[in-house]
Amino acid sequence: MQLRFLGGAGEIGRSAILVDDSLLLDFGMASGNPPQYPVDQPTPDAVVVSHGHLDHVGTIPALLSGDARPPVHWTPPTAELTQVLGRDTLKLNGGTYDCPFTEAELKRLTEVSWTHAYGVPFEAAGYEVTFFNAGHIPGSAHVLVDDGDTRLLYSGDFHTENQRLLAGSRDRPDADVVITEATYADTHRDPRPEIEKRFAESLKTTIWEGGTVVVPAFGIGRTQEIMCVCAAHDIDCYVDGMGTRVTDIFRRYPSFLRDPDELKRASGHARFVTGRDGQRKRIAKQNTVIITTSGMLHGGPAMTYVPEIRDHPVNKIAFTGYQVEGTPGHQALEHGRAEIDGRVMPISAQTEQYDFSAHADADALREFLDSYRDTPVLVNHGDDCAGFAAELREEGFEAAAPELGSTVEV
Repeated sequence: MQLRFLGGAGEIGRSAILVDDSLLLDFGMASGNPPQYPVDQPTPDAVVVSHGHLDHVGTIPALLSGDARPPVHWTPPTAELTQVLGRDTLKLNGGTYDCPFTEAELKRLTEVSWTHAYGVPFEAAGYEVTFFNAGHIPGSAHVLVDDGDTRLLYSGDFHTENQRLLAGSRDRPDADVVITEATYADTHRDPRPEIEKRFAESLKTTIWEGGTVVVPAFGIGRTQEIMCVCAAHDIDCYVDGMGTRVTDIFRRYPSFLRDPDELKRASGHARFVTGRDGQRKRIAKQNTVIITTSGMLHGGPAMTYVPEIRDHPVNKIAFTGYQVEGTPGHQALEHGRAEIDGRVMPISAQTEQYDFSAHADADALREFLDSYRDTPVLVNHGDDCAGFAAELREEGFEAAAPELGSTVEV
């Protein structure tokens, strides 16, 4: 096999790997100003998608421009999530050079979409492909590609620890070469129950003291996980932003959830926000928890809630994931101020951060790779892929970190 790394090599974002100039694995975008896209736009015979996050699916509609109609293979949740993200991209950037596709191309996705369950092989561009649960978000998949001679395992993004929403990934299919993500290769995370306990106690303390808690959370996966945490600890909460639509999608696919009843209970426990008639400003004055996008305060309903609660030290902003340097979330955590809607605002409210990441940490990555000690490993999707590959070589692995735009024979 010949692998060309069009995105995600030595970086997080715009994941895209082309196999033999024929089969495309993911085609994402890196959010930013301006957004970044894969370094080339191929014309594949078929596309296989690991999961429905922007950095893995964000540019897929662009593949359907002109007469191109490659079939796109994914799980049912991923197919629906891509539509949500595509509409959001059009809303933010449609009709500008920052958007590589149009409404027409997004609609064409339904014409070429082929959905598959875990563990059921299917044909794509002449390869046998099988999805396995990756434990990252509902519908996320390890992708096994078999050309009859070589079995390539593309991890996508994955997690091995149980979450409330999902069971950890346990599938370890036989492979001749493995492409692994490395997002948290330098992180050692506390067990999820310990993180959850500290988070719940913090929220309850703020509410007891009369404050309001804004919980910035990514709309796909993280919002629903935090909803389940709040329900399990009997914490009243509102839910706003993209997460409201995504919750409905997840509930339509119970077989992709660890415990569908838990999400159902969490949905009944939460109050979903429409945003009509000044509703958000009224909610911000309540003694409650508000789970809302965006996770790094880039935009979304958080742009209303944070200015409303920022000036009182009894209030709290509880971040649930990593804050990229330079984002408003990072500014708030590190400097006590943040640029919100073009205005730098001092933040007197408490700021805290909890690592609810759905990525494998350093220990979990090694647990996963222990099944492939005699298998060549290519490190992808991380800030220091070369460093992690070097560590793996010291531990006896045959490991390398391809460069962006490079081609690797396996």
